[in-house]
Amino acid sequence: MSNRRTEQREAAERARNGSTGAGVELAVEGMSCGACAARVQKTLARQPGVADAEVNFASRRATVIPESGEVDVGALQRVVSDIGYELHPVEDGVDSADDPEAAEQRMWFVRTLVAVPPTLIVVWLAMFSGELGEHPAARWTQLALTIPVQFWVGWPFLKGMVQRALQRSANMDTLIGLGTLAAFGYSTVALFVGGFLYFEVAAFIVAALALGKYFEARARRRAGHAIKALLELGVKEATVLRGGTEMTVPVGELRIGDHMLVRPGEKIPTDGEIVDGVSAVDESMLTGESIPVEKTPGDAVTGATLNTSGVLTVRATAVGADTALARIVRMVQDAQSGKAPMQRLADRISGVFVPIVIVIALLSLAGWWLLAGDPVNGLIAAVAVLIIACPCALGLATPIAIMVGTGRGAELGVLIKRIETLELTRQVTTVVLDKTGTLTRGEMTVTDVVSEPDGDDRELLRRAGAAEAGSEHPIGRAVVAAAAERVGELPAASDFDAPTGQGVRATIEDTTVLVGRPSWMAEQGIAVPEEIGSAVARLEADGKTVVVAGWDGRARGVIAVADTLKDNAAEVVGELHRLGMSVAMLTGDNRRTAEVIAETVGIDRVLAEVHPGDKKDEIERLQAEGEVVAMVGDGINDAPALVQADLGIAIGTGTDVAIESSDLTLMRSDLRGVPQSIRLSRRTYRTIQQNLGWAFGYNILAIPAAAAALLNPMIAGAAMALSSISVVLNALRMRRFERVG
Repeated sequence: MSNRRTEQREAAERARNGSTGAGVELAVEGMSCGACAARVQKTLARQPGVADAEVNFASRRATVIPESGEVDVGALQRVVSDIGYELHPVEDGVDSADDPEAAEQRMWFVRTLVAVPPTLIVVWLAMFSGELGEHPAARWTQLALTIPVQFWVGWPFLKGMVQRALQRSANMDTLIGLGTLAAFGYSTVALFVGGFLYFEVAAFIVAALALGKYFEARARRRAGHAIKALLELGVKEATVLRGGTEMTVPVGELRIGDHMLVRPGEKIPTDGEIVDGVSAVDESMLTGESIPVEKTPGDAVTGATLNTSGVLTVRATAVGADTALARIVRMVQDAQSGKAPMQRLADRISGVFVPIVIVIALLSLAGWWLLAGDPVNGLIAAVAVLIIACPCALGLATPIAIMVGTGRGAELGVLIKRIETLELTRQVTTVVLDKTGTLTRGEMTVTDVVSEPDGDDRELLRRAGAAEAGSEHPIGRAVVAAAAERVGELPAASDFDAPTGQGVRATIEDTTVLVGRPSWMAEQGIAVPEEIGSAVARLEADGKTVVVAGWDGRARGVIAVADTLKDNAAEVVGELHRLGMSVAMLTGDNRRTAEVIAETVGIDRVLAEVHPGDKKDEIERLQAEGEVVAMVGDGINDAPALVQADLGIAIGTGTDVAIESSDLTLMRSDLRGVPQSIRLSRRTYRTIQQNLGWAFGYNILAIPAAAAALLNPMIAGAAMALSSISVVLNALRMRRFERVG
C-alpha cells in the first residue's frame, strides 16, 4: 500500500514539475455549476499538447499540465471561449482580471436588491390578497412586475442557457432558464385566455436564486481569505542601493544580488542574506513564533518578515516565484485546486446530471398530462424538477471544503501539499517521530556536574569548559556554554588536542586537563575512583551522555549532557494516542538512552541505533508489518524517510527539501502542530463527506418529490438555493478550527 502511494505521489510531482512540464494555472469565468467545470475540464484535457487538466468550480481555477515544454495559453483561451467561458492567466497567485469574486458578489447583490420588492408584491397579489388578486389590474400588475425580475435580474441565467444551447450542452442555467420561462410563458398565455397565473413562481425562483448566488459568492471570498492574506503579506516596493544611490523600485523589478536597505518597522522585500547591520526580525508570519530572532551579517532572512530594530542591508538571494512566501502560496493554491477521489466521482455525475434532469422533467410533464389528464400539474411538476435539481451543491461540496480547510491550515502554519493527505490521515496507524530536533530541542545541554568527594563543582566545570573551548563537538560546546553561564570568564587554554571521537586535552594554568570518554581516560593513565565510576554508571543508566574530566593523573569528576525533550513532547504523544495511533521514536542513540526518553513521554516503540541513511529502511520495515506510517522529521536529513512514509510531516522548517519531501509541512516549530495538522485534515475530510452526503441525499429525495408534484416550484427554488448555501456554510465552520498554544 505504501509503495503504491509513494509512486502516486512521485508521479503527481513529475506531472506537475518534472519532465512533463510545469502546470499552468488559469482563472475561469462563466461557470455556474459543477457541470460547467466538468465541461471546461474535458475541453482542456482534449487539446493538443495537454497531458491533463483539472478545473475547480469553487476556486474558479484550471490547472493545465502540458505534455512537454510550454502550453499555448492563447489556443486554450480560444477553445474555452468557443464553449462559452473565459480564461485569464494567473501570475504570482493573482488573477489578471480584477478580483472576479468581488465583482460577482456586487453584481448579485444589486440584482437581489432589484428583485426582492417586486417579487414580494407579486407573491402577495397571487397568494394573500384574496379577491383583489383576481382583478384584471392585479393580474396585469403581476406581469409588469415579473418582467424585470425574469429578464433583467435573471439575465445571467438566461444568457447562460442560450450559450449552452448554442454549444449543444446544458448546465444549471439551462434548468433555471427552462423552469422560470415555462412558468412565465404559461402565465402570460393564461393572462390572455384565462386561467391560473404562476408569475409568483418565476419571480420568486429568480429572486431566491439571486440571493443564493450572492451568499455563495460572499462565502467563496471568505473561503479564499487565507490566500489573499498570504499575498497581502508581501511588500509592494523596495529601497535598493544601485551605484551608491538609494532608489525605490517595485518589488517585481528586484534582481538577485540587489542590495536592499531595510529600516526599522519595514518588511524585508524578498528572501536574502544580511550583509550589514544587526537587528531582531519578527518571523511570526512564517513560523508562528512571536519572539523576534536576532540577525547578524551572514544570516538568511525571508521576504515579508518584519525588521523590528536596526537598519539592515540585505542582498537578494531569491525573487518572485522562488521566494519562500511564493512557494507557500503556490502550495496552498495547488492543494485547493486539487481534487479528492470523491470529487472526481461528483464531477462525472455532474457532467451527465443536467441532461438526465431535463428528461425527468419532460417525463413528469408527459405523465401528468397523458396519464392523469392534468397538464397544469404536469407543468408544475416539470418546473419543480428543473429548479430543485440544479447541481450547484454537488459541484461545491468538495472544493469549498478543501478551500476552507487548506486555507485555515495556512493561517495556522499547516501547509497541506496533496489532497490525498486528507484521506491518508484517517488511515494512519503508527506515527514515527524523529528524536533529534523533533521530540528534543536538538541541542546538547549540561544536566549534571558531579565532582569527586570534597571536590568543587565550579572548579571542575571551569577547567573542563576552558579545555573544551577549542572543540567543535556538540558535547564540547554544551560544556563550554554551561561553564560560561555558571562560572563566568574562563581561563585561556594552550596545547589543544582533540583525538577524534575520544575527547580533548589542553593546558590550563600550567596543568594538563583531559575531558573525554571514561574508557579513553583510562587509556591515558587517568585513574577513575570508584565514586566517579558509580556516577558514570548511574548517569548513563538515565540515558545521558557522560564525559569525565581529570588532571594530575586522576579523574576529578563527571559531566553529563543530554538533548532535552521539548516541553510539550509528552502532551503531543498523548494526543496522538487519543487520535487512535501508536507512536514510535526513530533515533541513532543507543537503545538504553532511547528507551529512557521513550518511557518519559509514553512512546510505544523504539527504533534505536539507526544511522541516518537507514531511516527509510525502518519505515519500510514498519510498512511490511502492515502499518500505515506517518513520519515526522525535520525535512532535510529525514527526506528519504518522509517520502517513503505513507504520510510525511516536516516540522519547524520552510526549506525546499521539507516542502518537496512531505505531504504536510508545519511552519511552526511547536510539536503540537503534528496532532493539530492530523485533526485538521480529518476534519476537512469529514466535512467533504458531510457535504457530498447532503448534496446527493438532497437530490435523491427532492427530484422524485418534485416529479410527483409534491413540491411547489417556489419551495423548490428556495430549497435549491439553500442547498448550495448549506454546503458552503458547513465548510466555513472549519474557519473556527482552533490554534494550538
